[in-house]
Amino acid sequence: MRIANLAGRLVLLADGGAVDVERASGGAFGPDPQAVYERWDEFAAWAAGADLGSAEPYEVADLGAPVPAPRQIFAIGLNYRDHATESGFAVPEHPVVFTKFVSSLTGPTGDIRLPEGNVDWEVELVAVIGRRAYRVDEAQGWDYVAGLTIGQDISDRVTQFVAPPPQFSMGKSFPGFGPMGPAVVTLDEFPDRDDIELGCDLNGESMQKGRTSDMIFSVPALVARLSATLPLLPGDVIFTGTPAGVGQGRTPATFLSVGDELVTYVKGIGEMRHRFVAP
Repeated sequence: MRIANLAGRLVLLADGGAVDVERASGGAFGPDPQAVYERWDEFAAWAAGADLGSAEPYEVADLGAPVPAPRQIFAIGLNYRDHATESGFAVPEHPVVFTKFVSSLTGPTGDIRLPEGNVDWEVELVAVIGRRAYRVDEAQGWDYVAGLTIGQDISDRVTQFVAPPPQFSMGKSFPGFGPMGPAVVTLDEFPDRDDIELGCDLNGESMQKGRTSDMIFSVPALVARLSATLPLLPGDVIFTGTPAGVGQGRTPATFLSVGDELVTYVKGIGEMRHRFVAP
């Protein structure tokens, strides 16, 4: 099942088209893409038996962030050993947690304005919470995940490191710095939900390529570690970290410029395309 936000309305993507959930369910579920996670079990049961034969063509440019207004955004730093190494840090013993502010979220295509600074890319798998999770055991962590989507943790390194200690959340929360999409894909769609390829290309050149099996803290481990401190709420998202290949870690360091196109992919979900424009 692939859940998306089409021009602000909740849809299911199927057979190359989109099915409007409010209309297909006879009003049982509303049009708000965010609200569906509060009724995730009920919605998943309905969708499993729904007639999706009424899929209509749509424009990819009309897709928005599939989770447009999460109450909590968790982002994990240094969650791949190779990225920790290229960043000059030791492999963490505990998850490095920060947030991206909701106003940074945007959809899977379009223009992103570049502020002054050194703006970098970070492809990430994003986990979407489907059930309230509090003090969850790692063995049950996947049970609380509605699905997975693609994210970019775009980061201005100047703002991030402008003062000690680093201000991760500020440097990663400019408008458009949190692209997500094109859809939330349920776990049953993946041959192995613990080993998924992800990567990104800049102007046609591969910058990052990794596998989620190389994460230091897996998705269920993150659900357990985060929920040990506070409840994870339906519709929350977890940016799970990035593999090696970020611009700051290259020699010489490379950052995004006006006119660049960034293509971000996660196998089994799809891709995002963004062009960077002047502020």
